[in-house]
Amino acid sequence: MEIEFTQPIEMRFNELVSGTRSDVAIKVFGEDLTILAQKAHEIEKAIKNVEGASDVIIEKTAGLPQMYVQYDRSKIARYGLNISDLNDMIALSFAGKTVGNVFEGEKRFDMVVRLDDANRHDIEDLRNLYVSVPSGQQIPLSELAKIEYTEGPAKISRDNTNRRIVVGVNVRNRDLQSVVTDIQKIVNTKIKLPPGYYVKYGGQFENLNSAKARLAIAVPIALVLIFILLHFAFGSIKEALMVYSAIPLSAVGGILFLWLRDLPFSISAGVGFIALFGIAVLNGIVLIEHFKELKHKGMTDLDELILKGTTDRLRPVLLTAAAAALGFLPMAVSSSAGAEVQKPLATVVIGGLFTATILTMIVLPILYKFLDEKEVKKPKFKLHNKSNLIILMPLSTSLAFSQNNNSELDSLVAKALGNNKGIKAAELQVQRMSENTKTAYSFDKTNVYYSYDQNNLAINNVPLKVFGVQQKFEFPTVYGAQKKVYNSEYKKEKANYDIQKLKLSLEVSKTYQQIVFLQNQEKLYVYLDSLYQNFSNASGRKFELGETNYLEKITAESKFRHIRSKLSQIESEKRAQYEILYSLIQADEKITVKNNQIKPLGKVVNDTVKSYYNAYLNSVTNVYENQLKLKKQNWLPDINVDYFQGKNSGLTQSLYGFQVGLAIPVLFSGTVSKTKVAKLELQSWEQRKQNEECKIDNYVTQKNNELMKYQEALDYYNKYGKKLSEEILKVANRSYKQGEIDFFQYIQSLENATTIQIEHLDAVLQFNITQLDLQYLNF
Repeated sequence: MEIEFTQPIEMRFNELVSGTRSDVAIKVFGEDLTILAQKAHEIEKAIKNVEGASDVIIEKTAGLPQMYVQYDRSKIARYGLNISDLNDMIALSFAGKTVGNVFEGEKRFDMVVRLDDANRHDIEDLRNLYVSVPSGQQIPLSELAKIEYTEGPAKISRDNTNRRIVVGVNVRNRDLQSVVTDIQKIVNTKIKLPPGYYVKYGGQFENLNSAKARLAIAVPIALVLIFILLHFAFGSIKEALMVYSAIPLSAVGGILFLWLRDLPFSISAGVGFIALFGIAVLNGIVLIEHFKELKHKGMTDLDELILKGTTDRLRPVLLTAAAAALGFLPMAVSSSAGAEVQKPLATVVIGGLFTATILTMIVLPILYKFLDEKEVKKPKFKLHNKSNLIILMPLSTSLAFSQNNNSELDSLVAKALGNNKGIKAAELQVQRMSENTKTAYSFDKTNVYYSYDQNNLAINNVPLKVFGVQQKFEFPTVYGAQKKVYNSEYKKEKANYDIQKLKLSLEVSKTYQQIVFLQNQEKLYVYLDSLYQNFSNASGRKFELGETNYLEKITAESKFRHIRSKLSQIESEKRAQYEILYSLIQADEKITVKNNQIKPLGKVVNDTVKSYYNAYLNSVTNVYENQLKLKKQNWLPDINVDYFQGKNSGLTQSLYGFQVGLAIPVLFSGTVSKTKVAKLELQSWEQRKQNEECKIDNYVTQKNNELMKYQEALDYYNKYGKKLSEEILKVANRSYKQGEIDFFQYIQSLENATTIQIEHLDAVLQFNITQLDLQYLNF
């Protein structure tokens, strides 16, 4: 037990070692204060000669006088006492202890008992403190314990339950990181710490490490954001990259000026680089925008454009850089408080702007000329405008409707192919597979290793420190087989892309035919609506005058209402078909079909479309065949190559070696099964392919039979139906006016003529739909 004097003691420990104020706070952690103090003194002595280290001071751990009571446990046991009772007695005698309460009316006070001042003045009072034993005797405390003056700890600091002593170091005329590196080398080599004791480095060095970690995140984010904003400003990755080149050019100047001024890299310098990167791109923006402006005005000679642009923008570029650099100049030459933070930041910005301005006026025009003259290859399957759509579409209406010269449908198909998200997704999938073919020759990651093994002895019987590089390769033929698989998958996706375009063109064409059919049907019913409306009005008037009966009146009105209902149904169906057309074309503008004449489509040969389906089926076959070949390549061994060098402190030159090995598939049961699976998949697909080919042939035969049926209906109308319909209307009108037939006979004749025309429209629609299905093989 330790009894500490209560009188105030002056503590002489510099605030330097508090762990936050010093440049480097070397914290020694452990449990025993004596060992900690010893190791702290060793560290203090070892690092005093480190260049740049000044104000090395150790935290004071001793100096407070104490009365130290060390119990003799054997004597305490012989007397039948225990330590807790002795502790309570000492605390009661010298510090006081509450033993009860004193009441004065409604007030209550604690009653504290302790020795008076005369009996608790010095160490003799503690030694002569009598203790009662169970036998009834009283013995002095000095019989049970060793009591003496000692020097106790002035301060006990703890971190994470471990005691700590701090050695503080300030840095002068040198950067903080290199000083800490030297200190760490000395501590690691010269100071041997017992188990459970370790060293940590804090102070401003700890702040430096945390700031470096934040900069490692902030700088990449700043660079990415600068590039994104440049891309938004120019709308071009090429131009954004040209302006982005100012960043490495400015970094050159920032580093150069730090070296010229003999300033170390610090956190403030890192912040200066972030600010510099944002300012440096301004010059590039000014220059590139003027180049684009001159090009827009019609200047075609690139050399003349660059000379004029750089001449025109020399003054603005210099002004932009000078304004920012001069703003940081007072910070660069500052010598007041805080100058150690301001100088690196301002030096980086000024130096970076100086080199960025010079190099931007030289490098940026060269990059602009190089990239402008270089022909940019566009993706093979990327569709850019309507003309390209029509040229690249082997299935467009130039195939099916060129004989009818239907430019309106051509335009709708082109818009659908250019706007439809499904087609764009299929196009991107083709591009993805095209890029995937380039990954066939990808290799495993290279293994770089360092090893130290005491069993690995060199010729001087000293363990080697080995550095090596290891790489694994598959058998060379495997990469070629993988390339064939990817190429066949690419061709399959391309063939599927062509079929998707076929299907979209078919859907647009069929919807277009439906709308044209409904517009023709609407035209016919509008004529009947006006006719029956007149009949209804006339019948109503005659009934009021008594010239006709009630049956004729309600019949005329019923026919009129029926035609009105039919027109409403046609309008609803037409809106539904327009919605389908909008969903296929997916254009922002309003779409209107102006064609009101429905005609039978001319017959065309569908060999071209059939070739696309055959290409798809063959491409799937190639995929399975190449996958089978790739599985067979698994029987071949893998190749391992390893090169390494070893060295130790006793060797004048490195020892090297290499090894080449084969990974042989000894346990090959899984490989056999995988090969069989691939073979069965190929055989299964061959059967499905033959089934698909039979379906195509049967489908063509079926549609040709349907065409013959609808062709007969069209031939009937062209030869007889049209003339009969016109003749029926002509005779019925003349006979009704002359009174040869009554109203009901006239209505019957009118319906017969109308039925012939409606059936003709239906036959034309079905013929065209069947022709489209046959043309695009919609099975």
